Amino acid sequence: MSAHIAVVTDSTSCLPEQLAAQWRINVVQVQLHVGDQTDDEHRFDRSELIQTMKSGAAVTTSPPDPGAFFWSYQDAASAGASAIVSLHISGRLSQTVEAAREAAQQVRIPVHILDSGTASMSLGYAAVSAARVAGAGGQLERVLDAAERRVRSSTELIYVNTLEYLRRSGRIGAAQSMLGSAFAIKPLLTVRNGEVSPLARVPGTKRAMNRLVDLAVKAAGDQPVDLAVTRFGSDENEIVRRLRERVPGAGEIVVGDASTVIGAHVGPGALSITVSPSN
Repeated sequence: MSAHIAVVTDSTSCLPEQLAAQWRINVVQVQLHVGDQTDDEHRFDRSELIQTMKSGAAVTTSPPDPGAFFWSYQDAASAGASAIVSLHISGRLSQTVEAAREAAQQVRIPVHILDSGTASMSLGYAAVSAARVAGAGGQLERVLDAAERRVRSSTELIYVNTLEYLRRSGRIGAAQSMLGSAFAIKPLLTVRNGEVSPLARVPGTKRAMNRLVDLAVKAAGDQPVDLAVTRFGSDENEIVRRLRERVPGAGEIVVGDASTVIGAHVGPGALSITVSPSN
């Protein structure tokens, strides 16, 4: 990252720590509420959270306090940044971008807030693209353009065991139309127009995972792409193997855990594939 333009995102980007560190991307933590405990989402034990959710206990989320963004921006300014590009989860899924905007008004250097209209590694790859251009000395317009192009071209493909968690959290969006399907029918989803939207209903987990891979292969085509597989209490090994076999233009496949905040909405057993053209 250039000393002149800093890049900030939030933890729903699902960026692995080493990738965020490599590109010097500051990741502000979204808040998780479990029982009477409220804290930054990365402080919660993932396995315990999954068991808590399976027990039926209430798990909710909230955006970072604007103060968390303010101090992130202040740190960037103190380190010599002349501007900040701050990229965040869709405003239709979270008020995180509003907290960032509130904090930006209190900072002495320009802060450019981007509502990505998406989440997970579609957001993460956009932050990486912005940081890569900034690190090469790119001007602000080029940094913003790199992030916006990456967001527009990326595709999120999501498998969930049940729509119940999305329904409880109010993030179900256009996928509301899929409620009431038989238990054996597994929903495949995407993020479109800033909200969770339906892709397909598939009978059985195995067939649903096969269809998820087929959709990823179709989205990738023959172009060079970055792929990411994120999971929340699910097994990704077979999915990764198939993607390596069937996507000729794939670079390194990033495999990691979904943000626990995202996990709180999609539920245990969820898995997503991000297809993000890299040219």
